[in-house]
Amino acid sequence: MNAGVPFLHAVTAGAMPGKFSAAILDLDGVITRTARVHAKAWKRLFDGFLAGRGPRPGEDHRPFDAEADYRAQVDGKPRYDGVRSFLASRGISLPEGSPGDPPDAETVFGLGNRKNEYFQSLLRTGVEVFSDAVERIDAWRRQGLRLAVISSSRNCEAVLRAAGLLDRFDVRIDGNDLDRLRGKPAPDMFLEAVRRLAIDPSRALVIEDAVAGVQAARAGGFGLVVGVARDGGEDALREAGADRVVRDLGELRDLDERSSSADSPPSALGQVGAMLEGAREGAFALFLDYDGTLTPIVRRPEDAVLSEDMRRLLLRLSTLCLVAIVSGRDRRSAEAMVGLEGLVYAGSHGFDIRGPGGLQLEHADAARALPALDAAEQALHERLGDVPGARVERKRYAIAVHYREVTHPADERRVEDMVRAIAVKSRGLRMKGGKKIFELLPDVPWDKGRAVLWLLRTLDLRLAPEHVLYLGDDVTDEDAFRALRDAQAGIGIRVADVPGPTAAHFTLRDQGEVKRFLEALLAGLERGREGA
Repeated sequence: MNAGVPFLHAVTAGAMPGKFSAAILDLDGVITRTARVHAKAWKRLFDGFLAGRGPRPGEDHRPFDAEADYRAQVDGKPRYDGVRSFLASRGISLPEGSPGDPPDAETVFGLGNRKNEYFQSLLRTGVEVFSDAVERIDAWRRQGLRLAVISSSRNCEAVLRAAGLLDRFDVRIDGNDLDRLRGKPAPDMFLEAVRRLAIDPSRALVIEDAVAGVQAARAGGFGLVVGVARDGGEDALREAGADRVVRDLGELRDLDERSSSADSPPSALGQVGAMLEGAREGAFALFLDYDGTLTPIVRRPEDAVLSEDMRRLLLRLSTLCLVAIVSGRDRRSAEAMVGLEGLVYAGSHGFDIRGPGGLQLEHADAARALPALDAAEQALHERLGDVPGARVERKRYAIAVHYREVTHPADERRVEDMVRAIAVKSRGLRMKGGKKIFELLPDVPWDKGRAVLWLLRTLDLRLAPEHVLYLGDDVTDEDAFRALRDAQAGIGIRVADVPGPTAAHFTLRDQGEVKRFLEALLAGLERGREGA
């Protein structure tokens, strides 16, 4: 990749105009209210243990206090440290045992493993998620911030999966990393997060609700430390070193890099010449979403018909450069709607890829999720059959639930709650949102961005980044915008009639501007061939 091209330098320099490149968020108390679940599990553990332990001199067998004991003895600590701390506070001494002890063992590790079983059982009943945190996380992802989640719990992944948020984060540092990292108030976990993100701490903001977490972030030299005081305690967070204290993450909207039309990315229409500079015949790649990019968004997916003018334009472009359709649609559906041979088609958000010369990818881990998708499809049909306007669309590697025709807000919430509940109960699936759509996908680290980078590597397309373009309009296309920007491998162009935060470098307003842009691109490529 030719990272020294002046045009690319200007684009990447303007991609993140704000102060921060990453956000690191604590899990419990900031994103989820899992403290209540942990407190219930600890209480069940210790109350049962104390009730079954006969009176002994010097031991205090009062029931576990889910408020005072939780905060003082176990909150924020690794599980086995929490066991040690509580037992010591009650004058109780037990053998340490080993991590492999069964849950019924009367050892520190046995009790810790029993608590984990209780927690896992309670987790299956659901996790409370703070909506303001999800709104900020999604907004920052659209802006291109890298995101990390921090937790002292070894169950961080399970909690995120239960909450339907596992796919939101680039990096996760949790209790499983504490075998080699010091816990809070040491800054190790936060510093490990920025190390994995390849970002200097000064370019990251930290959001914490615990005093120890704020102290850790302050010790790590992070650019901004935000304390979250949902239930009070503002003074303690400020004294610990928080630069700002908020009760709701919505108060952080002023950090958005692109909150007004003046700050939105510039139009791509005036950039075609710069993008084509130095391009040789065939040395250009064009990745295109379908719905909302090549065709308008319509109420029914089957009505999104490609115009003949656009089809002819794609055909002519495909004779001069790589043209790939990267769609959330099923691959066969995308092929049928476009109706052109010689293109690369990546369906189901990149899980299913076909192209000329035997190019083929069906994600192996995704294939193992097919039984779960089958069961989820049946459950969705059964549970949403009486919701007017809700439509369940099965793809090979995804299930789409469309609610564009659902007219009542209560029914919209019911659709979302039902899809989320099935995602939580299904092993191997995750939930993703889009424009009036919720989808269930295989819970594997794969998306449109990873698919595009895979294609560039597999096809050995050693192109200058300004010669790789991705056009898309939806939340799922932001994955591709971020992937290309982070790898300095290409340029993202967002199709949207309303300005808003995005990781793309440029914008186009609608399908009319997409057509004008592609026509200008075609004319430039044809001139380049004639001049070769």
